[in-house]
Amino acid sequence: MTASKNPIRTRFAPSPTGFLHIGGARTALFCWLAARATGGQFILRIEDTDRERSTAESVQAIIDGMSWLGLDADEGPYYQTARMDRYRERVDQLLAEGKAYRCYCSRERLQRLREEAMAAGEKPRYDGHCRDLENPPEGVEPVIRFRNPDEGSVVFEDRVRGRIEISNSELDDLVIMRADGTPTYNFAVVVDDIDMDINLVIRGDDHINNTPRQINIYRALGAAEPEFGHVPMILGGDGQRLSKRHGAVSVLAWREQGYVPDALVNYLARLGWSYGDREVFSRAELIELFKIEDVNRKASRFDTEKLNWLNQHYLREDDREQVLAELAWHMGRADLDAVNGPALDDLLSVQADRVETLVELVDQSRPFYRDFEQFEAGAAKKHLRPVAAEPLTALRERLAGLDDWTPDALQGAIQATADDLGIGFGKIGMPLRVALMGHGQSPAINQTLWLVGRERSLARIDQALAWIAAR
Repeated sequence: MTASKNPIRTRFAPSPTGFLHIGGARTALFCWLAARATGGQFILRIEDTDRERSTAESVQAIIDGMSWLGLDADEGPYYQTARMDRYRERVDQLLAEGKAYRCYCSRERLQRLREEAMAAGEKPRYDGHCRDLENPPEGVEPVIRFRNPDEGSVVFEDRVRGRIEISNSELDDLVIMRADGTPTYNFAVVVDDIDMDINLVIRGDDHINNTPRQINIYRALGAAEPEFGHVPMILGGDGQRLSKRHGAVSVLAWREQGYVPDALVNYLARLGWSYGDREVFSRAELIELFKIEDVNRKASRFDTEKLNWLNQHYLREDDREQVLAELAWHMGRADLDAVNGPALDDLLSVQADRVETLVELVDQSRPFYRDFEQFEAGAAKKHLRPVAAEPLTALRERLAGLDDWTPDALQGAIQATADDLGIGFGKIGMPLRVALMGHGQSPAINQTLWLVGRERSLARIDQALAWIAAR
């Protein structure tokens, strides 16, 4: 298969019955990339005809998730509930042309047909009872069924999976409009894609069975069908379908866990698509290189370790302003005020190499912005011993007179104190770390001093000396 050189006009069309999850986000990304890579258009359509399950909260969660990922739509969001008159108009057309018919069969009859087919080991299907019904029953609101062709087959070239052929004998007369006048998915999506000039439909391979049905409806409506690309599902690390226990939660939950948008976009692009052995791609590179034909036919496995590795890369290398904006968001969630500590740019420059997520970064940085109530017992017992009082006291005096509070100057002050006392750097470094942080974990000690700041550092050394004296 060769890629089309024509601008791709495609759409992402979620049902607002839940959050935007990883599988949906990857589909949206592939649609967005296909459009951007060909100078085409990307449309957002909300398929909200399921009125019982669709919610405004889910719509907003989808829009917010796509906004956070930076998947901007050229048009939309369009809403199917605003297009009901159009669906009825197209149903009336099919009825008038004899390509659809009213079906009065009861649920009980349909259930009986299903049970009989399954008992006989056959595929359940409607038997066409109402196709040519001359005397419809009174007082029954009918559904509308599509009159599917009896002969031949549907053949299409899938941009991911290659040639697919389904015999029309495998397809029955599906319902295209319910008794309450609302369209079913398979009909509404065709009308929408015709009216919106969609020329490539990218969606999960769980829709493959719907595609031949929809192609027959396109043709019945006198329209050429678009091309299709059915992408494989995403599996958990254990090879099972991705679920909540694997982390298949809202895309915005990944934000809450400390991932940055570019890292998640890069990772999702690589879930099923590849370009050589490369792992890291900027958005511009993804747009330049992406072809839907390069998506693998096999299911992909979600690998949190790889996502973490990518996220750490982007914490260091991504657009600085974007990462700082995300960091500020997490600081707010943690109720930490950046005014009460080091500049976030300084914090990021020190901590980015030490963490995989922004949640980790914020959690490890609390002592830079808020005083701790007590020393961690084990660290204090081990490092805040009487022998540490002399070097801490000498260092405090030197730091109090230091004009240049920078990492290099602070490193020099610590080393000079150790040299004066004839002790190793560690003899002063670890007690100082516990004094500053309340525990034994921190960046390099000169960077820790720099981030804690002059006044807070001196006060915490005093606090540590008082604790040692009280022992």
